[in-house]
Amino acid sequence: MSKENDFIPALAYNQLTSFYDKTIDWTMPEKAFRDKLVHHLDPQQHEQIMEFGFGTGQNIIYALRAEFKASYYGLDVDPKVEAIAKKKLKKLNFLKNVKLELYDGKVFPYPSDIFDKVFSCLVFHQLKTKVKKTAMMEIYRVLKPEGKLLICDWGKPHNYFASLGFYLVQMLDGFETTSDNRKGLLSIFLKDIGFKDVQQIDITKTKIGTLRYTIASK
Repeated sequence: MSKENDFIPALAYNQLTSFYDKTIDWTMPEKAFRDKLVHHLDPQQHEQIMEFGFGTGQNIIYALRAEFKASYYGLDVDPKVEAIAKKKLKKLNFLKNVKLELYDGKVFPYPSDIFDKVFSCLVFHQLKTKVKKTAMMEIYRVLKPEGKLLICDWGKPHNYFASLGFYLVQMLDGFETTSDNRKGLLSIFLKDIGFKDVQQIDITKTKIGTLRYTIASK
């Protein structure tokens, strides 16, 4: 995920990053899909949990409100969203409970077998196929044996109207990166890498596509 060629900023353009949270709020049932994400993540006390692609920090905030005593880590490539996330976490007095890091889009800055759970939300549709697989391999590496992965991202549309709506996402984020999601290939990639018990466990229907929740274990 080189920053020049493979990283797509939130809302596709750097100058739109500051509008990301408002756009999510306007176009999607934000509380519903984030509540569902945290429900399936099911954070527990003393777990080590990492979010791949922490964005503006909203998911970690929801997770902290659900379980304050877990240890949270966030990884991203975008310094602009990192600044937004840190500002929000500091305002809520949560910053001391989260370790946010930036990386080069390749090897995660963590040792192997360290996390109980890894989750990611609305990130993989912004990555090219090769980068998706590299990230999945790194997630597999840093998870503990039997550790869990939860991905919430755009998937195969549930009906014709969701399919039409998803074209708006594809036009914004690019057809090259989003086609894997439209075809429902994320689960196949996970199985090929070695994840087990790969399942799509839930969906959230929106006007611009279908969010699918996929779980897997190491």
